[in-house]
Amino acid sequence: MMFAIDETHDPALKSWVASAQGHPDFPIQNLPYGIFAGPGQDRRAGVAIGDLILDLRGVVEAGLLDSTVAVTLLGETLNTLLALPLELRRNLRARLSELLANECFRAQLEPLLHPANECRMSLPAAIGDYTDFYVGIHHALNVGRLFRPDAPLLPNYKCVPIGYHGRASSVRPSGEPLVRPLGQHKSADAAAPAFGPTQRLDHELELGIWVAEGNRLGEPIPIAQAARSIGGFCLLNDWSARDLQAWEYQPLGPFLAKNFHTTVSPWLVTPEALAPFWQAQSPRPEGDPAPLPYLLNEDDQRHGALGIELEAALSSMRMRQEGMAPYRLSRGPATNMYWTAAQILTHHASNGCNLRPGDLVGTGTISGPASDSRGSLLEITRGGAEAIELPTGEARTFLEDGDEVTLFAHASREGFASIGFGKCRAVVLPAPSV
Repeated sequence: MMFAIDETHDPALKSWVASAQGHPDFPIQNLPYGIFAGPGQDRRAGVAIGDLILDLRGVVEAGLLDSTVAVTLLGETLNTLLALPLELRRNLRARLSELLANECFRAQLEPLLHPANECRMSLPAAIGDYTDFYVGIHHALNVGRLFRPDAPLLPNYKCVPIGYHGRASSVRPSGEPLVRPLGQHKSADAAAPAFGPTQRLDHELELGIWVAEGNRLGEPIPIAQAARSIGGFCLLNDWSARDLQAWEYQPLGPFLAKNFHTTVSPWLVTPEALAPFWQAQSPRPEGDPAPLPYLLNEDDQRHGALGIELEAALSSMRMRQEGMAPYRLSRGPATNMYWTAAQILTHHASNGCNLRPGDLVGTGTISGPASDSRGSLLEITRGGAEAIELPTGEARTFLEDGDEVTLFAHASREGFASIGFGKCRAVVLPAPSV
């Protein structure tokens, strides 16, 4: 297994940072990377520890890191860190764990800690390209049944990881509001299309994969080496305008219905931190085709799935005004992915397409077979036919202005400390006037 369990995952390991003990997201066993700015600071690399952020630029300037790695932590993005070989990234994690666990480093590092709630987070990397896949098989089945009840999956779904190229320029970090998009749409009973704000705005519960080492143009990534190109994971909400999508997606697929805004959680949770939670890929149902040889690797099948629980919640403006807790929309495991992260990256590069450090790849909506595990409103409301009722009595088929959607994720396993991803959230703002 490429991501091995080591001393950094010891559940008994403690940090001298008090808030890290039992933290639901960021105990010392996690140590995710991000780009932040404290009060009066410019953007810089940091690592989350409890309720605080450790300034990695300051750690470098204190001479506490190996010079080969240190130079990658001085910029305003994590691209150069992601470009490092896996072994060096693993060594950096081990060193940060040592620094935050040993009391002897406290005096040097304590001044470099900033309260996370006083910091502004940015995207972890400068995203060269963004691709969104469609590997949540239950999502594909649920959506397919709405339009093709007798044949919900198209013939290629179980043979090839399906994806499309998104828009990197509109990816935004958690907390940045989403402006309701304008677009062209046509209802079934309309004689002609119209232009205006989407009326069927939807969320999608996904994981994002940050690309690490990547590959040169024309040189595919072998499936046995694909894990080296996994730099980290985040939560990802690929907002969708379903009415625009229905009108424009044939024959070329998603365009304006998808490219207006994508929200990601700001912390890059490393595959090394997730080592205890890698598990066997779910066996394919009897009769399903085996992956073609270029996508099949025994180690990936034994260790390529992730034991992560995903959750989406909705909070209307009225709910927030009345101090109500968000309403849970769905909850389910990431093991509902039909293809592994390694298979996604291998297929993406199989034609020689070059993936670069800092590129972002979405898994597509991850839904489960049960009604409470559907990762989009399109599925939850059966295409808008069945409204959900919020605690205030408000009804929703799709998102309204003022609504806030928040995604969460946690990885748990008996005998290990649980770790989380932080929040991935955005509030819907009204569309611009036309």
